[in-house]
Amino acid sequence: MGPTEPSRPRVAIVHDYLTQRGGAERVVAILAGAFPEAPLYTSLYEPSQTFDDFAALDVRPGLINRVPVLRRDPRKAFPLLAPTFSRTKVDAELVLATSSGWAHGVGGDAIKVVYCFAPARWLYQADRYIGSAGRGSAPFRTAARIATGLGGAPLRRWDQRAAQRATRYMTTSRAMAAMIRDTYGIDAEVIPPPPALTSTGPVDLVAGLDPGFRLTVSRLLPYKNVDVVLEVARQDPSRQLVVVGEGPLRSALEAAAPSNVVFLPNVSDAELRWLYRNASALLAASYEDFGLTPLEAAALGTPTVALRAGGYLDTIVEGVTGAFFDSLHVGEISTALNVIDEVRPDAAVLERHASSFSRERFCSRIVDVVNVELQR
Repeated sequence: MGPTEPSRPRVAIVHDYLTQRGGAERVVAILAGAFPEAPLYTSLYEPSQTFDDFAALDVRPGLINRVPVLRRDPRKAFPLLAPTFSRTKVDAELVLATSSGWAHGVGGDAIKVVYCFAPARWLYQADRYIGSAGRGSAPFRTAARIATGLGGAPLRRWDQRAAQRATRYMTTSRAMAAMIRDTYGIDAEVIPPPPALTSTGPVDLVAGLDPGFRLTVSRLLPYKNVDVVLEVARQDPSRQLVVVGEGPLRSALEAAAPSNVVFLPNVSDAELRWLYRNASALLAASYEDFGLTPLEAAALGTPTVALRAGGYLDTIVEGVTGAFFDSLHVGEISTALNVIDEVRPDAAVLERHASSFSRERFCSRIVDVVNVELQR
């Protein structure tokens, strides 16, 4: 009698790439916990650049993962990502694709359910994603514009076909549901993810900082508008600003920053808890698909001042957990910060708000959707 063939997994998870520490990667780690037997397929996996959670999982990267330079910077793999996912045949009954542009194009005959963080920004929001002249890294803008210019039309066709092959779409916020409807003609269920960073867990002091600083937690990309945040800090030199995050604009932003700005490209979760807990406010000036960082800040008792747009509208209660500004005008942002300084929201109220976006609620709904699709 020959060896027993391994059974086909009921569920496999497919994600764009695991090469950074961001909100999408936190959501993938949470979903992996909800489906502990699911293998995790991706194009590129660099353990040193992403969360430790993935080290214990069955991560299956693509062939392009053998090229170290692509693992370190997935933007350099841009022309290879669509073909990589098209040729990835996942042997499972159902694929749960977590995607902002690539993973929903995975091949194979499995049922496909998509949790969409956003339709591909570089295809449908190129100006916002890449940035304009005078803002940030010229090499980054040039490379991205060449890639989207040469490949834009065929990639949009590929992307539209990939979306239409899904049996179910879910997303993070009302803003993203509207964008998915406009982009693909698909109605996506809004299932907000939880704050992956909660108040429970170790807290490590970040040396050299005094409590009361303002905090920005963001990837350093053009659409995150960190350059505007730096100008706010320049106008108020008495207040320290801490910028947590990494990205292609880091060198340019550091060169342009005033002396009261501290950059922390890589911090542990324990250090990030300390930063949230000791900040006077989180300052969020980006166009976000989902307002994750305001929930993390609220869980640690800190309010948020944010751009009135996108996913922030779902995760900030104006006058209760934070304040909004309506434009990227430095004076308007400073006014909103002053409002929060004068009327600081109660920490217990903030923490209750964050807890309403629970991990249990999120995972339970995703599991229900998957089970319904498996039973069709």
